Amino acid sequence: MTDAQAPREGPGPSRWQRWFVLPVKHQLTQGISPEKLAWTIALAVVLGVFPIMGTTSIVCFLVGWALRLNQPVMQGFNTLMYPLHLALILVFIRMGEHLYGAPPIPFSIPQLLEKFKEDPMRFAREFGWTAWQGVSAWLLVAPVAAVLIRIAVLPVLRRAAAKIHDRTAMES
Repeated sequence: MTDAQAPREGPGPSRWQRWFVLPVKHQLTQGISPEKLAWTIALAVVLGVFPIMGTTSIVCFLVGWALRLNQPVMQGFNTLMYPLHLALILVFIRMGEHLYGAPPIPFSIPQLLEKFKEDPMRFAREFGWTAWQGVSAWLLVAPVAAVLIRIAVLPVLRRAAAKIHDRTAMES
């Protein structure tokens, strides 16, 4: 019987487990501290909502590389943020318009996506100042959000690390 024909024992891990839970568990068993992993998750979440379409993966990669953070965990949580990223683009732009006292420009997320897909360079020329306003608002929110996310995630990671450590000690 080949591996492909071998019976499987129950369903495998879910997509959530494969892409998020297992990589985090793996990092905790490989010696990464819960503190560093909490920062990795917090920064990935915050960078994952950076209000410029098409930039979050590279921004996560560069920040992760510069700070020596785990790239699979960064990119996994960045991907998880995609729906929130789309929803918050308009929020950050409106906040930025308010910060700069600029009149709101009429548009919607579907319209933005369509214009971006049609011609990214034209989109950048038309919405460059608007994008800067959104980035400015994001820059005000991001540091606070990263700290709050880290504070929320750290106890969970510490408990998970303790459980993993206890299981490992019991198996030895």
